[in-house]
Amino acid sequence: MELEVLKYLAAGIGAGMVVIGAAIGLGKIGNAALEGSARQPEAANALRTTMIIIAALLEGAAMLGLVICLLALFL
Repeated sequence: MELEVLKYLAAGIGAGMVVIGAAIGLGKIGNAALEGSARQPEAANALRTTMIIIAALLEGAAMLGLVICLLALFL
């Protein structure tokens, strides 16, 4: 019984940490891209493209972390 409760607690904490980490990373990416485009407006298109690629990779890593938490919970 106790082990089952600890499993749910660990999966919830792990999933929460993954989501918080992804949110912090996305905020930093957006901040850096906005600051870069404010400093050099002619490079805004390149910065936007790079930002989208990095954000997609970050979201993929976050989804992988959530899947690992769910697998640890149900297996």
